[in-house]
Amino acid sequence: MGHRVHYLIAQIEITDRDTYAKYEAGFMAILLAFEGEILAVDEQACALEGATKGQRQVILRFESEAKAQAWYHSDDYQSLMQHRLAGSEGNVILVHGLG
Repeated sequence: MGHRVHYLIAQIEITDRDTYAKYEAGFMAILLAFEGEILAVDEQACALEGATKGQRQVILRFESEAKAQAWYHSDDYQSLMQHRLAGSEGNVILVHGLG
């Protein structure tokens, strides 16, 4: 298989918009530092089967698993993530692309 991109998918239920806004304010600079890209952010996703879990659906793209892992585990993101954890609940998964 060739070069595989990786997608990070998050389903977020925001419980405190003011706290979550602190997370949003610092998010892009850290994402761009690891060459990540936002593909979608949607608070009105349409569930075709089952139910959407969380009010905000997010899809990010990274060129490699190493970059995705480095971003997620970086000191800067881990520090910023505390605002997300304090202002929301959700699921975050890393999905391997097909090639």
